[in-house]
Amino acid sequence: MSAATRRLTTAQALVRFLAAQYTERDGVRHRLITGTWGIFGHGNVAGLGQALVEYADVMPYHQGRSEQAMVHAAVGHARQLNRLRVQAVTTSIGPGATNLVTGAALATVNRLPVLLLPGDYFASHAADPLLQQLEHPVEADVSVNDALRPVSRYFDRVTRPEALVASALKAVRVLTDPAETGAVTLALPQDVQTEAHDWPEEFFADRVWHVRRPAPDPAELAEAVRAVRAAERPLIVAGGGVHHSEAEQALKALVDATGIPVASTQAGKGALRHDHPADLGGIGHTGTAVSDELARTADLVIGVGTRYSDFTTASGTLFQRPDVRFLNLNITAFDAHKLAARTLVCDARTGLATLADALSGHRVDAAYEAEYRAGKARLEETVRAAFRADDDGAVPTQTQVLGALDAVVGDEDVVINAAGSLPGDLHKLWRARSPRQYHLEYGYSCMGYEIPAALGVQQAAPDTPVWALVGDGTYLMNPTEIVTAVQEDLPVKLVLVQNHGYASIGGLSESVGAERFGTDYRHRAADGSFTGAPLPVDLAANAASLGMDVLRAKTVRELREALVAARAATRPTCVYVETAPPSAALPAEAWWDVPVAEVSAREAATAARTAYERSVADRRHHL
Repeated sequence: MSAATRRLTTAQALVRFLAAQYTERDGVRHRLITGTWGIFGHGNVAGLGQALVEYADVMPYHQGRSEQAMVHAAVGHARQLNRLRVQAVTTSIGPGATNLVTGAALATVNRLPVLLLPGDYFASHAADPLLQQLEHPVEADVSVNDALRPVSRYFDRVTRPEALVASALKAVRVLTDPAETGAVTLALPQDVQTEAHDWPEEFFADRVWHVRRPAPDPAELAEAVRAVRAAERPLIVAGGGVHHSEAEQALKALVDATGIPVASTQAGKGALRHDHPADLGGIGHTGTAVSDELARTADLVIGVGTRYSDFTTASGTLFQRPDVRFLNLNITAFDAHKLAARTLVCDARTGLATLADALSGHRVDAAYEAEYRAGKARLEETVRAAFRADDDGAVPTQTQVLGALDAVVGDEDVVINAAGSLPGDLHKLWRARSPRQYHLEYGYSCMGYEIPAALGVQQAAPDTPVWALVGDGTYLMNPTEIVTAVQEDLPVKLVLVQNHGYASIGGLSESVGAERFGTDYRHRAADGSFTGAPLPVDLAANAASLGMDVLRAKTVRELREALVAARAATRPTCVYVETAPPSAALPAEAWWDVPVAEVSAREAATAARTAYERSVADRRHHL
């Protein structure tokens, strides 16, 4: 007797399969694919488009305006839900598919799962070349979707209906594997999407994927315990893996027991609540003075769920003690072995709890605790000074904007940012009150991430106030998903900071001898010089034209009032504020390597090169 089958198109079968996938961790089950974002064109409208109509009762659909933005929304959604739930993204062939590449790279760099379903050429080549098809003269099986291969953790082109069974299972395995996850791409030839096949009923049965919490190897654990007990000045660097593993309480328990201080990467900020005595704020180029001072003198750096980007290590110049050693707790061996570290390859929560038990009775010296607590007190005064506004009628600085927002948000609010000068100020100054409050995408630092990510987070946490913080440069990159927020009644809050140019890259340009070239939003005279007059561009009016309620704030007082109103709003709401130049910019506490022209006829570049050579001399290779 033959097994039961169901006759469906390939696209219909894929949708039914995805609707039946679940994750389970710690005994709690979640639906894996919570919805599908899509922009339809030839390549997916008759296949996946029709299937999403057919099965609208089991697969929610979200209409995007930009393919890249749809991926950002899905990434924000997955991050908010600890990588246990995922969204899919479908596009047409051609530009719709290539627009996925930036979002896919962002997802994979940040180890965040998203399922990409771009349309593709005819597998049969019956119609060839197609509209929007890129022909390759010697490789007929290549399409623009192959650009997604290097930015995907798993890639397959499904050229026959029956090939979907194995491919779909492999795709979901990667999506749910905490050590391998990232962007997953199934390229779907448009003729194959519409072809019918007799599918085994077992393909559509509910399937639960257990998200494991591997424990540390006993030998590695013993070596780690010896290293911690021998250290006089240990420092924990908390990365995004702490959040993904929901290891915040395990970290706090270890720190409470041992007194080891914690500095955080951009992805790890909030691993400890800001008012914990051992939380020293951000580390690295955008870190705090106390974190970076301790990093320079640490004899043991304990990385937890971090991949040690150049901002964290100050391009290899931060950890300066001659005998410094590293102990890395990470679920991926690839990241655990960085900086020639001792390794604990395991789940962050399991590993921290196991390490805390093995270190029972161990605590750092009281003088060391007193030292870092004094540094934390200085940090708190720095934050208060940056946030303080003595004149309520004045135009706010950017740090005063953050201070006003800090006074308004509750513990449950989520603050999202990714690029520009805001990440530096936020990393130094923001007082994270809960594990999910601080949402910085700094692995790819992608301008245009914030607004669509806010939609994904709002979908994941519908009763939570979600704030997207953007500068004028970032806003101009990707405002289109405002329309989707309006369409889906997502009450995201947008804080739009207008400073008339690329503030962050402008400062960097000046420091490396490029003289702020190409970073201003001002009128140019006929000779190419700037006239100084700002462009007659009204970004607040643009946000309003896309359907947002807009509150304009010219002073500190008006800003506070607008933020309070925005937090209470039930519609997408924008707070627009022009900022004054900061009276004293917060300096970088550690270096960042941006190579400078070795020879130049311009004085600015020559001076920058001299400073560069002094800094690069401090770089170390930790072996």
